[in-house]
Amino acid sequence: MNTVQRIAKNTGVLLFAQIASYILGFFFVMYTARYLGAEGFGILSFALAFTGIFGVFSDLGLQQLTVREVARDKTLASKYLGNITVMKIILVIITFGLIAITINLLGYPEQTIKVVYLVALSVIFGAFSNMFNSIFQAYEKMEYVSVGRILSSALMLAGALFAISQGFSVVGFASIYFIVSAIVLGYSFVVCAWKFVLPKMEVDLGFWKPTIKEALPFGLSGIFITIYYWIDSVMLSLMKGNEVVGWYNAAYRLVVILLFIPSIINIVIFPSMSRFHITSSNSLNLISGKYFKFMLAIGIPIGVGTTLLADKVILLIFGAGYTQSIVALQILIWAMVFIFANAAFVRLFESINKQIIVTKITGICMIENIILNLLIIPRFSYIGASITTVITEFTIVTLVLIFAYKIKYGIQRKDFFMYLSKPAIASLIMGVLIWKLRNVNLMMLVMLSTLLYSGLLYIIRGIDNEDIGLLKEIRGPRA
Repeated sequence: MNTVQRIAKNTGVLLFAQIASYILGFFFVMYTARYLGAEGFGILSFALAFTGIFGVFSDLGLQQLTVREVARDKTLASKYLGNITVMKIILVIITFGLIAITINLLGYPEQTIKVVYLVALSVIFGAFSNMFNSIFQAYEKMEYVSVGRILSSALMLAGALFAISQGFSVVGFASIYFIVSAIVLGYSFVVCAWKFVLPKMEVDLGFWKPTIKEALPFGLSGIFITIYYWIDSVMLSLMKGNEVVGWYNAAYRLVVILLFIPSIINIVIFPSMSRFHITSSNSLNLISGKYFKFMLAIGIPIGVGTTLLADKVILLIFGAGYTQSIVALQILIWAMVFIFANAAFVRLFESINKQIIVTKITGICMIENIILNLLIIPRFSYIGASITTVITEFTIVTLVLIFAYKIKYGIQRKDFFMYLSKPAIASLIMGVLIWKLRNVNLMMLVMLSTLLYSGLLYIIRGIDNEDIGLLKEIRGPRA
């Protein structure tokens, strides 16, 4: 199995798992939001955002570094797993302590504090599960990651349905996160010990220092990204209350669901990009360019379609209690488009040991995001938070493209214009169809617009012969 076919196999496995887990997750969010209402859903969303910000300190980039180094040399798996296990034990203790101290100092009600504690424990269990997933990813055995994701999503949905049937409060829903994360951790441990390497705790201080130094740029990037992804929910909670957080997160969660597309490709393609950095800079340049092109071709039509259909989507999924979320979704969907656009080059920098570039960019944009939120949220509430998110993501993609060009991996201006203009033209024509047929059933309209867009993109050669050849190579020879 060659590299392209291995990528295709892992992509297929992850795609199936992500589709399944996101479908299950979609219903979990829908039932939870409808049952708890904007107020209760806001409390749960705040807890996820608050613990998510602190949770990044439980890893500090060790997961990504493990993937990169073990993908290059499988004999390092035991060394990394043993030492990082001990590192993580220390980090999670510190993390939980910071969460507990901060949430109590902020003076939140007892119910909110309980929810935060339960979700924090789930974050800690998840940190160890991700450690095992890094081994699966480095070995390019994504089926084990996939099973874990489906297991988690299925258990979350089952837990939500049980909680609703029993009339649980928001604290009960927080317990679901805690229980499910513990079960998934058990699964990940067993698979790692059975199929790869038995985790044995090891303390090699000579290994710790260079490892932490090398991982820190990954970790700082993770801290910066996590803060600006979640800080808006925390700031909305502090300034505007839980109900507003619920409205904002109803839209935000739908956007996050769509990010499974670049996340799958990131996970699958990162080991190969890391190897190409050593073996073939031309292959690395080709794969990053194609990645960027495909992300624009996927992201732009989703942005246009969601903007036009946001009211139908929100009312169908969450009901009339979330009508305030419509405008937020129409704005936030464009943050997703920019995330799609920057995904290829963020992963490129990490694969060529230039993760410090990502760290600098995300640090700048984190500060930008916080300042804008402080200025805009008091006046424009969750709409202001939505606009801030889009501005931040636009800044990121601009800086990413500039830095990529400086290190000779950038997109040429002619190619950039072609990659952008063709999906934009096809999306605009698709948008006209959506506007004309707004009264058609939502699912039927989505299918019709998808078919139209795909046909138009092919006709105007938004997908060229080289792309089709790559797809055939991925598919491999017929039996």
